[in-house]
Amino acid sequence: MRRGRASRRTLLHAALAVGSLITISPAAAQAPEPHRLALQISDDDPVKMRAVLDVAANVSRHYSGQGEDVEIAVVAFNGGLDMLLDDRSPVKERLVNFLKSMPNVSFIACGNTLETLAAKEGRRPPLLEGVSVAQVGVAALMDLAEKNWTIVRP
Repeated sequence: MRRGRASRRTLLHAALAVGSLITISPAAAQAPEPHRLALQISDDDPVKMRAVLDVAANVSRHYSGQGEDVEIAVVAFNGGLDMLLDDRSPVKERLVNFLKSMPNVSFIACGNTLETLAAKEGRRPPLLEGVSVAQVGVAALMDLAEKNWTIVRP
């Protein structure tokens, strides 16, 4: 009789343990939200453009080293748009490498700045392949901030 009670008790404890794991596992299975960083570049200054790329690389390396995800968006407008232009980017080679090797980093060009350059130059300057366009660069930064992205201007 005692042996039966011990077995039942052991089975009950095992069932409770399994049940608690099942209850906990859905919450534990949820992946944590990735860190989100938006970098602003609005100056036609190669030093600042390199700084933006340095920050993106350093932040990406930091979080991946901790086993955490990070999404990074570089938003370029005004003079900073030159960074993303195929025919004049002073950081073209490095930026092309980013586009190939860092899928967590995206580059966004301001459509208004592109239109201004098109009117001034008689043609729309070509963007590097892989760069997306937001109609208003500053509004894109505001939208990201409202979605809890951290905005930094290196």
